[in-house]
Amino acid sequence: MVPDPPEPQGILPGSMMTVRAITPVSPDSQVSKARDAVYVVFTAAGFAFASWAARIPQVRSELRVTPGVLGLILLSIAIGSTIAMPLSGLVITKIGERRTVLVMSLISALGLATVAVGYRHGIPPVAAGLFLFGFGSGNWDVAMNVQAAAVEQALGRSIMPRFHAGWSIGTVAGAGLGAIMVAAGVPVTVHLLAVAALVAVAVPTATRRFLPHAPAPDPMPGVAAKAVRRSPLRAWTEPRTLVIGLFVLCMAFTEGTGNDWLSLGVIDGYHVAPVVGTLALATFLAAMTVGRWFGPRFIDQYGRVGMLRTGAATALAGLLLIIFGRYLPAALAGAVLLGLGTSLGFPVGLSAAADDPQYAPGRVGTASSIGYVAFLAGPPSIGFLGNHVGVLHALSLTGLVLVLAFLLSPVTAPLPRAQPADA
Repeated sequence: MVPDPPEPQGILPGSMMTVRAITPVSPDSQVSKARDAVYVVFTAAGFAFASWAARIPQVRSELRVTPGVLGLILLSIAIGSTIAMPLSGLVITKIGERRTVLVMSLISALGLATVAVGYRHGIPPVAAGLFLFGFGSGNWDVAMNVQAAAVEQALGRSIMPRFHAGWSIGTVAGAGLGAIMVAAGVPVTVHLLAVAALVAVAVPTATRRFLPHAPAPDPMPGVAAKAVRRSPLRAWTEPRTLVIGLFVLCMAFTEGTGNDWLSLGVIDGYHVAPVVGTLALATFLAAMTVGRWFGPRFIDQYGRVGMLRTGAATALAGLLLIIFGRYLPAALAGAVLLGLGTSLGFPVGLSAAADDPQYAPGRVGTASSIGYVAFLAGPPSIGFLGNHVGVLHALSLTGLVLVLAFLLSPVTAPLPRAQPADA
């Protein structure tokens, strides 16, 4: 029987998240610089994704495809991510978060550039570009979350949702710029090439300030070596990690529905101009940003489980308002509720997976991989259903997912001590 790892040497206030003992640092220290760098890479990731999402209606028009075919095209992103993420723990353990983010951000930029240049030439170059974009983004996502957890532990306070707020700020900026580009008639090619170039420069530069990759520590006296050193793939055998992954899947499905289909649902269902649909997307993303920035204080006060249940109920109310509101102001109000309710699900789920920093790479990679299954199932399921009932009413499928998220939220309850999730 494998003995438990040693007792935790610190606890994050209000979260019971275990942390390693650290030497106090000054505001100008490497930890503060790493914190700022993590904000940059989260923001850049959100900006890149929303920039693409903002131009989906124009790409659909150029390709002249049905919602079902568009869903299959969007599936290319999920396929790339799903291939990359199960192995991300191994990659990060081998080369570290900095190199992983650097290399994968360049692959993502290449994919975005491929879409920008190739979308006028048919489906194959778009699908290929989105595959590269998803593959790079999948590894990038896990690595930056592992680095974020390391920074959180070094700071000694909860900050993970605010890093995800940085991602949301990037999405708001990307969607807002996208709305301006659409209104101004800027070609998709020019827009997305500029975004790809920005990512290829900003992200590798930011990773220079990451905290050094820390290999697995040597076993402490009285602790078996295999309790500390083990394959990140072992996380796939831990019940708590797997159920957290299912919860993350539910919230990723909801978030992905908003990102991929909200603008089209508003355009088709409310018969408005494309720019209005893009603004509805921006409203949803702005609400997510607010929820992620201010959410941590409520988590500290009311706990993870209570806030996640409240969020699932709020998101469901917003979704119903979007689908059945009949008037555009009601749909925009629903977008606000949907964004607020969805905001904490994904980051808090990953934070729960990283409760024990010793095994964070494997567990975050596992939870993220399961979560990204939503991007495999989401786009085609909404698309095919949209062929029969319209995109707006097809969004009702997300309501069932939110009910499941509500029921699963207790699994995110913090671990009271640093221990294996399968103990």
